[in-house]
Amino acid sequence: MKILHTSDWHLGRSLYGKKRYDEFTAFLDWLLDTISTQHIDILLVAGDIFDTTTPSNKAQTLYYQFLYHISNTCCRHVVIIAGNHDSPSFLDAPKQLLCALDIHIVSAINTILDNEVIVLKNTQQQAEAIICAIPYLRDKDIRTVEAGETIEEKNSKLVAGVKAHYSAICNIAEQKRKQFKQAGYAPPIIAMGHLFTSGGKTIDGDGVRELYVGTLAYIDENIFPDNIDYLALGHLHIPQRVGHTHHIRYSGSPIPMGFGEAKQEKKVVMVEFAQGIIDIRELPVPSFQRLIAISGNLDAIKAQLEQLSHTQTQAWLEIEYTGKKYLSNLTAICNDIVVNSNIEILRIKNKQMLHPVINTLTSNENLDDLDEYDMFQRCLDAFHIPNEERTDLMHAYQEIVQSVYEVDHNI
Repeated sequence: MKILHTSDWHLGRSLYGKKRYDEFTAFLDWLLDTISTQHIDILLVAGDIFDTTTPSNKAQTLYYQFLYHISNTCCRHVVIIAGNHDSPSFLDAPKQLLCALDIHIVSAINTILDNEVIVLKNTQQQAEAIICAIPYLRDKDIRTVEAGETIEEKNSKLVAGVKAHYSAICNIAEQKRKQFKQAGYAPPIIAMGHLFTSGGKTIDGDGVRELYVGTLAYIDENIFPDNIDYLALGHLHIPQRVGHTHHIRYSGSPIPMGFGEAKQEKKVVMVEFAQGIIDIRELPVPSFQRLIAISGNLDAIKAQLEQLSHTQTQAWLEIEYTGKKYLSNLTAICNDIVVNSNIEILRIKNKQMLHPVINTLTSNENLDDLDEYDMFQRCLDAFHIPNEERTDLMHAYQEIVQSVYEVDHNI
């Protein structure tokens, strides 16, 4: 039995206003080819299928076309869980129809825990895998709020809630496995999840949101039950193992979500079970759109642009000017160099333009360089909030932001 683990497609995501549907189409076509050539039996998608809770019509079309085409391949089962970017109600809408095609959707937890345990059968109708399909666990799903709680108490409850939920789901899976053992075979337990674990690697600008406020240092490999044979995780965009484990992994995003990931090799994970032996291999994903980030003073930037132009490289560029001289015409200079090439400059970061206004908001400042936390930090600065009060205020603000992101606008 072969399983392919992928996650964080973020269908519909753009890059500085540039649509990326050609990249998504190329990836999904590649994924279908890989499933066929590698003879994959089960596809796992560990959350963040879409980039927003209200995906565009084009993003939806890509998703449903892929599910239609995969039903005509050797892949017998598909299991999809929701990530923090996904709308549970949107993913659930065609759930019954997709189930008839052996495509299983788990978008949110509910009171019936058995709904997160899916038994997949082979062509002989024997159980070949037990999937613990645990979606993104929202704060309100795993923690009760009490008046007067400290930050440490909230964090402790969040960690305990995550651990308890995985334990409950995996206990149900273990009971099912014991029943199958009595019939002479014991299918592996494959768990799925979408969360941020301790020590997880991220890159600036990858769009990864912290899922559990203040608890990132504490959700580690030890919270996951020992009976899991493989844990397919989503949320972090860099392919990686969790801690010292071999069987707990992030597959990472299939295409770079920002220029910070430009040099990163993207992967999916193939897991093969044969006669009690688990073979885990990473399969490289081709680059469908080259991204290049360059930085330096004016001479260094011009040299790099001229070299790229002469080699007829096809790429999208992000340029960061780090020189000391103030340049108001940097954009014009760069565009003139690449005017007859296959280079397209998507963004130019001119630190000398930002430096005079780095602590204030003016019409000259690029809002792309700020996020909601930067803005809140500036509010704290503007009102001269003492440092000893800032930690609690920032935690409270993070909780508010998180609750806003978790609203399902499709309900």
